[in-house]
Amino acid sequence: MFMGIGSNAVEDETEHVDSALTRRRTLQTVGTAGILALAGCAGGSGDGDTTNTGGGSTDATATQSDETEQSDQQSKVGGSLTVAQAGAPPDWDPVKGLGVPSAIVGQNFFSTLYTYNDALELVPDDLAAGLPEPERDGQRWTVEIVDNAKFHNGDPVTAEDVMYSFQAPIDEGSWVASSFNMITDMTAVDETTIQFDLEYTYGAFPGSLGSMQIVPKAVREADVDKFSREEPIGSGPFVLDGWKENEFATIKRWDDYWGESKPNLDEVTFVPIPESTTRVTNFKTGESAIMQDIPPKLFSTVESIQDGRIAETPALSYTYMTFNLKEGETTKPKVREAIDYTFDMDQVVEKFVEPAGVRQYQPIPIPTAKAWDMPINEFEQMAVGKDIDKAKSLFEEADVPGNWSCKILCPPDDVRENMCVTIANGIKEAGYKAQVQRLDWGTFLEKFSTGNKDDFNMYSLGWSVSPDPDYQMYDMYHISGAGANQGHYWNDEEAMQMIEESRKTTDRERRRELYIEIQKMIIEQRVQLPAWNPKGVWAVKDHVEDFQIHAIPSQNPQLFTDEHNIWVDE
Repeated sequence: MFMGIGSNAVEDETEHVDSALTRRRTLQTVGTAGILALAGCAGGSGDGDTTNTGGGSTDATATQSDETEQSDQQSKVGGSLTVAQAGAPPDWDPVKGLGVPSAIVGQNFFSTLYTYNDALELVPDDLAAGLPEPERDGQRWTVEIVDNAKFHNGDPVTAEDVMYSFQAPIDEGSWVASSFNMITDMTAVDETTIQFDLEYTYGAFPGSLGSMQIVPKAVREADVDKFSREEPIGSGPFVLDGWKENEFATIKRWDDYWGESKPNLDEVTFVPIPESTTRVTNFKTGESAIMQDIPPKLFSTVESIQDGRIAETPALSYTYMTFNLKEGETTKPKVREAIDYTFDMDQVVEKFVEPAGVRQYQPIPIPTAKAWDMPINEFEQMAVGKDIDKAKSLFEEADVPGNWSCKILCPPDDVRENMCVTIANGIKEAGYKAQVQRLDWGTFLEKFSTGNKDDFNMYSLGWSVSPDPDYQMYDMYHISGAGANQGHYWNDEEAMQMIEESRKTTDRERRRELYIEIQKMIIEQRVQLPAWNPKGVWAVKDHVEDFQIHAIPSQNPQLFTDEHNIWVDE
C-alpha cells in the first residue's frame, strides 16, 4: 500500500535539519529566554558603554560560524535505516488501541497532544500549543492546539478531530478508554480550543490526554477497516508508505510536515523478527541498524559486535503471569496459591531474564515504586519459592480433578515462553497436566481477555505504563477493564472501591497508601504473579547518531523528537 503523498521539489533542504528550539521547546524555555534577554540588556563593559568595539569582524565571524553550522546540519539529512522489531504490528487504529509493536511504528505518523520527555516530565507534543489549563478544582481542563497542523491527506487538524479521538474509544468500548472515561462532556470552544469536563477531579488527567493519538474523524468514520488495515492517516512527521503484516512496515519522511523542523531520515523500515537468535544475526550482518530487545543469553554476542553498541535504561514496564479468575479451576484461591509453589520466580529471572531485566515483587514497576516510596522490601517478603509438597497439598484441598490440565497462553516471546514452560513443568511435577500455547500477537490478543476457561487458565504478558500509577492500577486491575485490557476479571469489592478512590483524590499521600494496600491484595489473592521489570534494551550500529532510549517502551526508538533527531553518519 502506498500513501501517494507528494513532495515539493523546490523545498528548501534546510527545513529538514535539527532545530535547537522547535515550537514546543520555545514554549518550555520562554521564561529562561526572557531572563537571558534581561541579562543581556544589563551587560556591557561595566561603565555603561554597550558599543561593539570589535568592528565588522565580529559579524563576519558569526556569519561564517552560522554557515558552517548550517552545512553540518544539512549533512545529517537523508539516509535510511532498518529496525529489527521483536513483535509484528497487527493493525494501526489508535481508537482500538495500539499495542507496543504497533505503537513503536505508529508513533511516527500519528501525533499526540502531550508526551513525556527524557526526564519523564509531561510536555506539549507537536499538536498542543501549551499544557492543559485546569479549572473548577481540576474538573475542567482546556486544551489549545496549534492552528497550522494538518493530516497527511491535507485536511486541517481541528477541535472536532481531537474530541472524536477521545470519544470514539468510549463509544466503541476500546481498552484505551479507561484512561479518560471520566470525561462527561467535550466542547469545541473554537476550531483550536477544546474544553473537557470531568465527572470528578482527576489529577492524572493531563497524562491521559497524552495517551491518545489524534485521528481524522471524517476519514476514520468513512471506513474504519480501511483506516485500521490499509491507510492510517495521521498528522505526524512520517507517513506509512508500505506494510505487509508479519513482514515489514516502511515509513517515509513527510516533506509537507507542518512542524518547525523535520526528521533527518528519509525512510525507516521496521522488520518484525520474533525469534531472538535470528534477530541478533540480522543485526550482526548489518541487515538492520537498530534492534529491539536482546535476550540475556545473547548479550555477550551483541557486545562482541565490533560496529555496534548496546543502549539500555530502566523501563516503565512490568512482566507478569495472570490467572483466569472468571472461569475454571484457577478461580479457586488455593489453586492459584498451589501454582505459585510449583516454581521459583527468582530462579526464572536469574536463568532467563538477567541482565535484560531484574526481579520485581510488586505489580508497579520498580522506577515508579521507588518514586512513590513503596515498601519494596515488604513486597519481596511476600514472595514464595518452590515447594512441590505444599503445592500438592493445596491442589488436594481445592479438590482439583485428577485429569485437570492447565492451559497457559504465551505471546511470541522466547523469554516469557521459558517462564511459562517452567510453570507448566512444575504443575506436572505436582501431578497435573499443563500445556503452553505460544501464539502470534493477533491470536493472543483475541484470546487473552475472553475469560473463557477453554481459552486459558493463565497467561503471560507485559504492561508498559506511564509515570503515574493510576494508569496501571485502574486500567490493569479495575473490573471495568475486564475483557479489554485484562483477562483476569478480578472483582474484589473492597479493592474496586479503593482503586476508584485513588483516582478521585488529589492527595498524593492518600493515593500512595491506597496503592500499597491494593498491591498487597493483588499479591495475597494472587491475581497476578509479578515476574520482572524489563530494561529498555536496544542494539544500535555505530553509524547511527543521536540514538537515545526512553523509559517508556512504546516511545522507542526515538527517531524524531524535541530532544533527538536520528541521523546516519556514512
